[in-house]
Amino acid sequence: MIATLTNYLNRTDVRKFIDRFGAWLIIALAAVLRLWNLGYPGKLVFDETYYVKDAWTLWNNGAERAWPNDANPAFESGSVNTYLTDPSFVVHPPLGKWIIGLGMWLFGPEHSYSWRITTALVGIVAVGLLIAIAKLIFKSTAWALAAGFLFAIDGHAIVLARTALLDNSLMFFALLAFYFLLRDQQLRDIDRLVRFRPWLIAAGLSLGAATAVKWSGLYFIAAFGIYVVVSEALARRAAGQTDWQSNGLLKQGAFTFANLVPITAVVYLASWSGWIFTSGGYDRNVTGNWFTSLIEYHKAAYGFHVGLHTPHNYASNALSWLFAIRPTSFFYEGLDLGQDSCNTIGGCSSAVTALGNPFIWWPAAASVFFLAVWFVKTRQRTAGIILLGLAGGYLPWLLFLNRTTFQFYAIAFLPWMILALIFVARHYVYQAARPIRAQGLFVLYATLCLLATIFFLPIWNGAWIPYWYWHAHMWLPSWI
Repeated sequence: MIATLTNYLNRTDVRKFIDRFGAWLIIALAAVLRLWNLGYPGKLVFDETYYVKDAWTLWNNGAERAWPNDANPAFESGSVNTYLTDPSFVVHPPLGKWIIGLGMWLFGPEHSYSWRITTALVGIVAVGLLIAIAKLIFKSTAWALAAGFLFAIDGHAIVLARTALLDNSLMFFALLAFYFLLRDQQLRDIDRLVRFRPWLIAAGLSLGAATAVKWSGLYFIAAFGIYVVVSEALARRAAGQTDWQSNGLLKQGAFTFANLVPITAVVYLASWSGWIFTSGGYDRNVTGNWFTSLIEYHKAAYGFHVGLHTPHNYASNALSWLFAIRPTSFFYEGLDLGQDSCNTIGGCSSAVTALGNPFIWWPAAASVFFLAVWFVKTRQRTAGIILLGLAGGYLPWLLFLNRTTFQFYAIAFLPWMILALIFVARHYVYQAARPIRAQGLFVLYATLCLLATIFFLPIWNGAWIPYWYWHAHMWLPSWI
């Protein structure tokens, strides 16, 4: 069966069809999984209670406004303008909320799908972006489509794209910056100093946007910036340039900084334009001018972040994220037998749980460790460039093990986990004694992942299912 399947996929006409339409079919699959019944639940789930309402007041006033106590029921029923005139102290930059607010402005804030539509669209585009990135890295359409397919059907990616939080947008802009970085590295010239690098400037734009969504975008700026400077300096040394330290590390480093960092700062500052050009934002007039007031605001927000030690039932230490030990429950409701339309003995459940597909997540986590060891042994550039995204998205969180954090933050580096998985799968297929059979085994593995997605989909999109069936998805006690 494996040989028959592989031979079919290797037929010339089939390969032409896949090369031409494969990416679009995967993007369409991602769209269905992220857009179907997007308005359910018609309630503010988890941190939507902050970001959706903040987005609406930001869109209408230029800065966030406070809300009455217990404002959610009225907001969910369509009374969306009950906010107060008092400013609200928020601790994340504005861009992610501008993105959420755009959907609310376009489709009406009284509709729950409008809260989530722009986040969902960002998640869909991210799938196509990962396909483009994987093609640049692996030089193969087939492996690029495999990466996009796994990303499209993973539950963690699906749930974060279906929920109006900030982290999905952070992931997208970091991934976009990574794409631009790869394009820049394709064109780099170690034989001369390059002063103007448009792809690097584009990466700076994207990194500025990532930081304007959440401050953790700064980690990607540090990782990508250090990589560019150090890798080019080492390339100059390997090419035998005797002045590699001055020309490679110092001069080109200065030009790299000039291309990357100033535009990043400009984009970040521009995201605050609503707060800057209005007078009602929190701390807007705490000093004599907007610039020093903004600095004071940032000091207050930083103090909040470093002091965040609030207990939470679904808090998850960063050490456990790779293993999906404590996924975040965004929403859960239960019905007893005979209540509403529940006719199942033991009751019914509706849940939205940010749980990755175990058949993708756990092999991807194992692949990250394989990739790290492989890079230490071989210094292979492909392995290093994939680890770069993990260095920016994951490693810094290991410095904040005592802070209140959540598993869903891992969406920021999930694309690089999948790239690591594809790297390992590709390695073993090419090293196998019978590569054709190994290809067939990978296709069967991808099929298994798809079947797992079908099984887990009800706890990702909130479908009403029997309680016993919901419980059958809780493979680990810590998932409950």
